[in-house]
Amino acid sequence: MGCIQSIKCKPKSFRDSVIVLELNTSIDPNPTSIDETSSVVLRYRTPHFRAHARLLVPPMAAKETWTIGWIQACNHMEFYNTYVDKGMSSWELPDLRDGKIQAISDSDGVNYPWYGNTTETCTVVGPTKKDSKFTVSMNDNFYPSVTWGVPVSDSNVPLLSSIQRDQSFTTWLVAINQATSETVVLRTIRWRMQLHIQVDPEKPLGQRAVLKEPVAQEQPQILGKNEPIPPNAMVKPNANDAQVLMWRPKKGDPVVVIPSKY
Repeated sequence: MGCIQSIKCKPKSFRDSVIVLELNTSIDPNPTSIDETSSVVLRYRTPHFRAHARLLVPPMAAKETWTIGWIQACNHMEFYNTYVDKGMSSWELPDLRDGKIQAISDSDGVNYPWYGNTTETCTVVGPTKKDSKFTVSMNDNFYPSVTWGVPVSDSNVPLLSSIQRDQSFTTWLVAINQATSETVVLRTIRWRMQLHIQVDPEKPLGQRAVLKEPVAQEQPQILGKNEPIPPNAMVKPNANDAQVLMWRPKKGDPVVVIPSKY
């Protein structure tokens, strides 16, 4: 019903008034590229995940400040580098691996809980007298280096024979009130990156690695019903600081090669 003019309408809350005009998300169609120019490491670069949203905030009566942007968390990580019959190195997130947490923050490590603070966020300061329109966007990909030789050995003899990676993420479009920390989830995206590179360490440098299926990635899903953000996705540590590089030999005990940073 419309307002009766003599009765003052209660203005809509920010939660009820912010509108997502457009949301686009994809993973680029190009395959992972492999770089064998170094005699020490194999490098690869995956296609980018991208998310882009256009939003409208109607006039705000209240004196309040909201930040709108992207928050991302890693839900699952398998990242194994096999060295023929010697064993494998593995990047691991111990608390996630052991089921102690559901997800871990994938923030840039500075602007918690946000993924970043350039194109990734926008701030609206009330009161405002007219509509505010803006866009927020983000992208993500992997660009690691993997040693040709066993990481716990002084020898650089190439023994790397396989790289396998499977990671899943949830990415939320979120509004947060800077004073009260009220959090409004506007949209939820799920995406996954899978990778399998087969390596023949006996071949000459430049001819060793072959990208196997899946060459093209599954496209991201925009969920019909928003998911809540797990507490660990909002706070330190982020995945980069929490991850550990393990060496898991075929014989003997696992060794921590690179400990976590926190």
